[in-house]
Amino acid sequence: MTNTQYTDISGLGQIADDYDALLVDIWGVIHNGREAFDEAVVALERFRQARGPVVLISNSPRPSVAIPAQFDEVGVPQTVYDAIVTSGDATIDELARRAPGPAFKLGPERDDRLYENLEMNFSELERAKFIACTGLFDDDNETPDDYTDLLGEARELNIPMVCANPDIQVKKGDKTIYCGGALAQKYEDMGGEVVYAGKPHDAIYRLSRAHLKEIAGYEIDRARVLAIGDNIHTDLLGAQNQNYDCMFVASGVHDSNSAQVRGLLEKHGIFVKYMLSSLAW
Repeated sequence: MTNTQYTDISGLGQIADDYDALLVDIWGVIHNGREAFDEAVVALERFRQARGPVVLISNSPRPSVAIPAQFDEVGVPQTVYDAIVTSGDATIDELARRAPGPAFKLGPERDDRLYENLEMNFSELERAKFIACTGLFDDDNETPDDYTDLLGEARELNIPMVCANPDIQVKKGDKTIYCGGALAQKYEDMGGEVVYAGKPHDAIYRLSRAHLKEIAGYEIDRARVLAIGDNIHTDLLGAQNQNYDCMFVASGVHDSNSAQVRGLLEKHGIFVKYMLSSLAW
């Protein structure tokens, strides 16, 4: 049976001295898509001042250079991080190996920056060698069920999918929206092949460690790195796979009370060292 006896804490400051660096999820931990969480901002600023580097690690399909502009929109200051790594960064490496395609582009126009420096050709599904998936075309109004026919056709054609965002859902304000991972999961359930780059998979963590080493000037022991996230299937599982201690922010995607949290962790075989309702110092 999985050990689900985590420690409830009220803030990062209680355990900050045990760590030299943080890997922190963005959406649901630092902001909700509309506004920054003020206490989370303070907590990360204080950790940077007192302890060490903070690398933000996100399943956003956009390259990391696009994230600061998004932060400006929701009020997240640059003082909370030393570097940003996204699923988009890791996906670019995968797409570059498959260029020039052609690829079928699946996702909203706002994610097109992912392809800016790639010599990638796009085509209709029938001519594509793979699907480049960043999400739903219209995540405000659509669900994965709207893609049954499209994905079924892709499966018949035996076209692999490269998924730039493994998240299944995120909260946008008070609304829950579907992400690229929901389409990828549906495609896998139909027997399709999916290649992932973001959390909980290795590629995004390799990039994160490279950033930490560059910032700190040395290889930080994994036992001294704390991962913070709100999603069991990406943040928590990824941290466990990489042998990082993990802090579960339970007011994010799962929005669970302690009894529900324990049940979810045990069901999915996840060990969490700390739990708190929202990131604070």
